[in-house]
Amino acid sequence: MDRLKDKVAIITGAGSGIGRAAARLMSAQGARVLVADHDTAAAEETARTVVEAGGEALPWAVDVMDDTSVGDMVEAAVRGFGRLDVLCNHVGGTNPRKDLDLLRLDMDEFGRAVDLNVRSTLTGSRYAVPHMIRTGGGSIINTASVAGLVGDVLQISYGAVKAAVVNITKSVAVQYGPQGIRCNAVAPGTIMTPALRDNLPAEVIEALKGYNSLPYLGAPEDIGHTMVFLASDESRYLTGQLLVVDGGMTSQSPAVPGRRAMLPTE
Repeated sequence: MDRLKDKVAIITGAGSGIGRAAARLMSAQGARVLVADHDTAAAEETARTVVEAGGEALPWAVDVMDDTSVGDMVEAAVRGFGRLDVLCNHVGGTNPRKDLDLLRLDMDEFGRAVDLNVRSTLTGSRYAVPHMIRTGGGSIINTASVAGLVGDVLQISYGAVKAAVVNITKSVAVQYGPQGIRCNAVAPGTIMTPALRDNLPAEVIEALKGYNSLPYLGAPEDIGHTMVFLASDESRYLTGQLLVVDGGMTSQSPAVPGRRAMLPTE
């Protein structure tokens, strides 16, 4: 219950899914949490669940593509809780209707993808690092994706920006490690967020399981627990790393699902 006692954390994209799970889990371990999201009502709902469970949370509306808004978010956490120990740059994504293959990619969408995923990670870290230096260190946790590790037939922007997040993670770790700041990234695989569950047919969800080594898909809490570990002193000697949390999806050959079907049943 005390793995994050006395720590203050900011989590962007905390209004739903993985971000909400991370906020609740960090609070359960003693952290005071600034719950940031572009959706004010969603941020307030997450904060309400944290407070009802006995934690401390401050909801905050943020536009991570606006530098001033990000700066205000960081200052709100420091003003409200007195310090900053953990920053989770979680918010991200692209519009799959516009983020297609190379020749059909909407270039305006590519620009938006860079701002939402890359610039927001840089900006959040730029505002957080000075506060962490003043208190002797901290932990920055960036959300990457398995899409940044492999090629795909669609969503070329998403893969590119998530690959950039991984390199930003390593650079920040190297640049500010001497000041006690750790920076790591998490690359989720297929995670059954409410949005995914509500928008995919049951047969597609079942098919996705076949791409994992494990016989099930991930839950938001699986990533949230990883973030708790990275926020805690248990990971004090871990920095500049990418933790792939994907049920074994990227560790197996593409041929495995078909070959598995050929195995004897007994």
